[in-house]
Amino acid sequence: MSETTFTPRVFSGIKPSGGLTLGNYLGAIKRWVDMQSPDMENIYCAVDLHAITVWQDPAALKAGTREIAAGMLASGIDPENSILFNQSQVPEHAQLAWIFNCVARVGWMNRMTQFKDKAGKNAEKASLGLYAYPSLMAADILMYHATHVPVGEDQKQHVELTRDIAAKFNNDFGVEFFPLTEAVIEGPGTRVMNLRDGTKKMSKSGDSDMERINMLDDADTIAKKFKKAKTDPEGLPETVDGLVGRPEAKNLVDIYAGLANMSPEQVIAQYPGAGWGTFKPALADLAVAKLAPISDEMKRLMNDPAEIDRKLARGAQKAREIATPILEKTYDIVGLLRA
Repeated sequence: MSETTFTPRVFSGIKPSGGLTLGNYLGAIKRWVDMQSPDMENIYCAVDLHAITVWQDPAALKAGTREIAAGMLASGIDPENSILFNQSQVPEHAQLAWIFNCVARVGWMNRMTQFKDKAGKNAEKASLGLYAYPSLMAADILMYHATHVPVGEDQKQHVELTRDIAAKFNNDFGVEFFPLTEAVIEGPGTRVMNLRDGTKKMSKSGDSDMERINMLDDADTIAKKFKKAKTDPEGLPETVDGLVGRPEAKNLVDIYAGLANMSPEQVIAQYPGAGWGTFKPALADLAVAKLAPISDEMKRLMNDPAEIDRKLARGAQKAREIATPILEKTYDIVGLLRA
């Protein structure tokens, strides 16, 4: 099998730890919705096994998984045309991850910057799962022979590791079984920053709720947060070059661009030299128009958790129809006996 024969297939996922933010929407979910087409199979997942690499309150984790699903559905992920499920319902992920643990090298894991960032000075006290989770991420992707993975810039290193694992597996066993997956990093708003500090990524766990737009925020709250977002004394520049060294200004322009399906250059061309008293209300109006309907639909869906669970279960069944034969073939290649 050559690399060019793999079915074009997208896989990506979001970790259900905390609530969904505008960063999740613009950086991931909106891009997934836009990627849905008859020409590409799409598989999207709430990666709850990744969430437990650090301790999670069990009830909060279940609620978070349902919120992720509600957010994807409300944003336009169509479960009839895309596969939507939560990771733990497809045990093949963990089974393939163990094989990849035996393929990946310790030196590769030691180079993963996200572990260093998350573990900090307490690396010895971090869970083995946090250290090895890039191997599980590789299994998530390669379990479906995914050819494309839309990710943020901070996950690019893990996709490169996925390619390394695929290449080493293929080389070790003399096969061309796993594709060399491509990371898809494109478009404005793929890295949404904090509304109070444009040098920091928008986070679910920030100190102040005013730092972020939550996908469950109502229209009034969305508008208030944008109108109070931090800016600098200058207004918008005449060209995008004028945003250099102005993180808060750049962030607001990027968010507008992401919501409006425009480039930052087009936003600046629409508001050249505009003051914040003009631009921030326009951004607030745009955000409310785009996000409030999603928030309302999310709330409606979350009032019926049984329906969300049914949709996730159906998605898991579809996912296993792809995953099971790939895992069985992997076992056969490695020489593991299965019943």
